Amino acid sequence: MYELKVISNFAAAHQLKMVSQKCENLHGHNWKVEACLSGDQLDDAGVLIDFGIIKKHLSGIMEALDHKFLNELDYFDGGNPSSENIARYVADTLDRLIKDTPVNVSRVRVWESENACATYIP
Repeated sequence: MYELKVISNFAAAHQLKMVSQKCENLHGHNWKVEACLSGDQLDDAGVLIDFGIIKKHLSGIMEALDHKFLNELDYFDGGNPSSENIARYVADTLDRLIKDTPVNVSRVRVWESENACATYIP
């Protein structure tokens, strides 16, 4: 099994409901996103998948989140745009974009600060 990791980031605001009084206030983060992909077979070039393909897909996902009020995005309609749910959003979206490749999303980790992150494992 091989695993690749690509790191990206975005800045956005959110407002969490029913978590704690402080997090219920509108606030923002400079999010760091780590997307890991795995697979069993290397291609003829000796790579699992070209990093450029993953970087391009992840960049598009970050663009959809960057400088947005996450609560207003359809994906989070009716739910909290928490680090956990953002990680799942990135994983689900990336998974759809690579569905015709021999790799899978193995995990996505989203950091909302230097010392706090959430990981989603599909």
